[in-house]
Formats: sequence, C-alpha cells, structure tokens
Amino acid sequence: MPGKIADAKLAGKGRLAYEWAAGRMGIIERLAADAISAAAGSRRPPPLDGLRLGFCLHVTKETSVLVMAAKKLGAQVALCSANPLSVQDDVAAFLHKEGVHVYAWRGETEAEYRQCIADVLAFHPQIITDDGGDLHTAAHRARVKGVTGGTEETTSGVKRLLALERSGKLRYPVIAVNNARTKYLFDNRHGTGQSTLDGILRATDMFLPGSRVVVCGYGWVGRGVASRARGLGAIVTVTEVDPVRALEAKMDGFEVMPLLQAAPEGDLFITCTGQTHVIRKEHFSKMKDGAILANTGHFDVEIDVSYLYKRARPVQVRPEVERFDIGGGRTNKKLYLLSKGRVVNLVAGSGHPPEVMALSFANQLLSILHVAQNRLEPRVHNVPEEIDVKVARSALASMGVSIDSLTPQQARYGREE
Repeated sequence: MPGKIADAKLAGKGRLAYEWAAGRMGIIERLAADAISAAAGSRRPPPLDGLRLGFCLHVTKETSVLVMAAKKLGAQVALCSANPLSVQDDVAAFLHKEGVHVYAWRGETEAEYRQCIADVLAFHPQIITDDGGDLHTAAHRARVKGVTGGTEETTSGVKRLLALERSGKLRYPVIAVNNARTKYLFDNRHGTGQSTLDGILRATDMFLPGSRVVVCGYGWVGRGVASRARGLGAIVTVTEVDPVRALEAKMDGFEVMPLLQAAPEGDLFITCTGQTHVIRKEHFSKMKDGAILANTGHFDVEIDVSYLYKRARPVQVRPEVERFDIGGGRTNKKLYLLSKGRVVNLVAGSGHPPEVMALSFANQLLSILHVAQNRLEPRVHNVPEEIDVKVARSALASMGVSIDSLTPQQARYGREE
C-alpha cells in the first residue's frame, strides 16, 4: 500500500485506539449504516463507491473513525496530517494496514509536511476534506484537476477559503463544516476548552487554582478555554480586539484589558484567535519570570516564536516545554513555550474527546455525501440546515435523550403573520 508512516508494527495498538474511539462515536457508525442501507434498498452501490477522498486532518483515533466510515461507504482514501506534531503514529499504522494511503508521522519537518500534502494530491482526490486549509490551498496553487468539491473543519481554514472566493479564485465548492451549530457550539467551545487545559496540564503539571491565566481571544474557542480555566480555580483575564466579544467576556464575569496591561500579571498565556503575532516582543518584555506560553489556534503564528528562537537558545526542560532565557544580568527572566507554539491540545495532549468529535465528524461525513450527490456552485457553502438538525437529533438519540415536538397549532402559529 502506498504511503509513509513511522512504524507499521504499531498497527495493533492503533486498532485498539480506533475501537475505543468508535465505541464513543456511535453516531458515525449509525449514519454510515443508514446511508449503506438506503443505497441497498434502492439497489444502488454504496454512496461513495469508487470516489477518491483526500483528507488532511489531525491523525488521531477520532479521525480514524471518520476515515473507516468513508471506506465502508465505498471510498478510496489518502490521508496526511494537518499538523507535523499531532500525528498518533499507532493510528497512522492501523489505517495504513486497512488500505488507506497514509502519509503521516509525528515530527515531520516543514519540508516533509509539504511533501505529504503533495503526495495526497498525487492521489488525484475528487473530494478534499481539510483542517486548516493547507490541502485546499495547495490544490489551488498546483491547479489540481478533477476536484469536484470539499469540506473544511476549522475557522482558520474557512477564512482562507473565503479569501479565495472573494478574489474569484475558488475553483470548486467547499462546505464550511466549522460553521455548523453542531460543530462550533460543542467542538470549538467544549472540546477545545477541555483538551487545551488537558494538554497544558500534561505538559507542565502546573497548579491552576489561584494562577492568573490570560486568554487571548473570546471566540468560541476562547469562551471554552476561559470557562474551563475558571472552573479549575484560575483567575482569568480575557484580551480582545472585538468590542462586542470584549463586552460579552466582561458580562460573563472575566477581567478584560489590553494584552500589554495583562502581560506583567499572567502566569499562563493561551492564544485562541486565528490571528498572527498576537503575543510578540513588547509583551515578552513585560512578562514576569516563569510565564508560560501556549497556543490553541490552528497555526503556530499566534505567538511570535521566531523572535524567541532568534533571541535565545531554547532549553528542553520537559518533553513539550522549552525554556528561553530572555534579557541578561539582573533583568534576566525565563519564559516557557509549550509545543513549539503549535496546537497544545493535540501536541501535548491527545486532542478532543471522542464524544465531541463525533458531532464534528458526523457533519463532515454528511457534508462529504452532500458534495458527492449534488452539483454545487464553486463557493463556500454553509452546512445545510437539515444536516445540522440531523446531527443534533442523532446525538440526542445516542444519549438516550428525547425532546418535545410542536403541536399542529404551534406549527401553524409560527407561520402566521
């Protein structure tokens, strides 16, 4: 099987990881089974039969559930990682053994990361599923032929695709899975909130009660991180550039101030913005000795890590913790960078729990089917409302939760002028 992975001997361990996740992501299995059953009832082949899918996702046990579902629906799949440091090598080995063209291993260099993306494009995918937009962007730069559509998982990736659309360069339709309510309300907020703090605590063993945590950005990710940090006893300050989000953070009970003002007080800084150079030289200079820097945005640009690496030689003090000695003499201080500024929840931790990723990947699976079965305009599309509702109902059913329905009178009332 074509591909490149770290160690094929890890496939058995990867299968156990897949089975663990699949047991907690039953919604994916049910949706796939329903699609296969509907096709069989109409005497048609599985809905993705013969289609080539190119995936650029974090190679985790949760991703393996989505990939295996796509295979059951008849697809051929090539997979690379959405981050050089987030690959779970046992999962990569398992998927490769199951017939997936996997080009992913933990610790890829930047050049190797780009080559893995190129290898997936060489597979000539017809549908592209991305997390961050690197695969979509590469497909456009290389003017890859035969792509009929795609999906995008993250806020950062959707922004890049919208930029392509505005410039008139978007060549195929893409469904913005990130914009589904059953994605951002739960994955972005609850999933990232929990997994970010989990990754930080695994990396540092720091004691959060009474610590001052500065959360940069109060979008859905920032909301989740701030809430979980406060729940663990931290004193949380939010920094923002959007006045409405800043007002929301204030009314949610958080301190709100400019980052320069918060810099001298923070024990832990977490960037959640999707923006570049959020924490930079002027902030580093004001931070106190021992401050910890973490990023949970998709790309490693939110903290100006290039300045740190140029300013001081890093000392590896723990597996995911580098120390930078800034200044000199009496002004010397130590700053600690986690996971080289990359997504701390996936590099220092193992990412979102399966239960919340089930919602995101249910949206992905149904959106892939929607792209495969419909002719769409070459623009960025929101997830169809019926898919969002179907995912919510399926998730509630999997939890054993039932809800009310409108009475005929109530349904008429809502339509009346």
